[in-house]
Amino acid sequence: MGRRNIAAKPSVRSPPQPFSTLGARMRPPLPTLGPQPKKSPAGPVMVVSLLLGLSAGGVWWWKQRLASETPPATAEQHVTAPVAQGPGGPGSTPSATAPSAAAAPAAAAPTDPLTAAGLSRATVRIDGPMETAVTAAAGPGVGPALAQVVTRTLVWWVDVPGDLRRGDTLDVLYQVRPNEEPLVYAVRFTSNKTGQTHRAYRFQPEGDKNPRYYLPSGEELELRLENSPLEDYEQVTSLLRDGRRHKGVDFKTPVGTPVKAPFTGIVRRKNWSFRFNGNCIELEEIGGKHRRALFLHMDELPRSLKVGDRFNVGAMLGRSGNSGRSFAPHLHYQLEAGDERVLDPYESHRTYRRSLAASHRAAFEAEVRRQDGLLGTTVAGG
Repeated sequence: MGRRNIAAKPSVRSPPQPFSTLGARMRPPLPTLGPQPKKSPAGPVMVVSLLLGLSAGGVWWWKQRLASETPPATAEQHVTAPVAQGPGGPGSTPSATAPSAAAAPAAAAPTDPLTAAGLSRATVRIDGPMETAVTAAAGPGVGPALAQVVTRTLVWWVDVPGDLRRGDTLDVLYQVRPNEEPLVYAVRFTSNKTGQTHRAYRFQPEGDKNPRYYLPSGEELELRLENSPLEDYEQVTSLLRDGRRHKGVDFKTPVGTPVKAPFTGIVRRKNWSFRFNGNCIELEEIGGKHRRALFLHMDELPRSLKVGDRFNVGAMLGRSGNSGRSFAPHLHYQLEAGDERVLDPYESHRTYRRSLAASHRAAFEAEVRRQDGLLGTTVAGG
């Protein structure tokens, strides 16, 4: 057989395929788990924040540079000039003679009249113990002491506390003093017992040694004793009827004030119970009612003074002091009957009131108007 020549079929080669197409054919299909993920905004946000930070730092650096180049301002440069208030009102042209705007002081804020006067006011309605009401109005720091000082005024109108009634009203103008009792300037008291409004004002006439409390009529508030152991004093600080169960009258007076015999008598004792009474004298009346007068907390007694010495009415026994159990200069004056019963000097002595001289009335009335203005209208009565 002859060999058959079989022509070889030329192989047909496909054109080369792209790699991506091959990869796609070779990569197995993956399951779809959800929507296409979004691009995170963290990158742009960080870029914007960085730009803002750089801008802020540049502004701060520029301000610091300007501040370092600016000279320090004077005190006048910090004063804000008020708007000129002329006849035409705000915005009118200031006078040519007015000070420069830089030097003009700022307008002062309105001042409370009480603050300007250095005083305080307590308005009280009495619905129980007076001290409780005063303390509620003035505060615990000053209230108890203020109640005691006010009582010295009220006792000339009513008995305290017996004559106080629910609904009584009290207005007090006073000054707070460090380490001292409050100083009362004016008292206005409306009493349901008397049916009246009572008033008293502190005033010192020109030339007088001590200020005193006066009624609107110009008479002194306090009664004075005829044949008093003291010719003058600042104030009566304790009475038998002031609710303190005190056995005598206390006269507030400087150390060294002359003390005189209220009647003719003989010295029966001196300087007994010194720890409490201090320098003291007991004088027994000759004849009459045989009363006994006790003078306590006196200054050092004259060495010549002896038990049995006789003194006529008005004769000087010694001087007032601050000895024994005493917290401030004063004289304690106590009267007793022959049976040792305590007597009220304001019932045993004759009493009277002094009045202001005509030459002092104008000044007093001006002071009354000032204090009434500071007291204002009572709002406690309700």
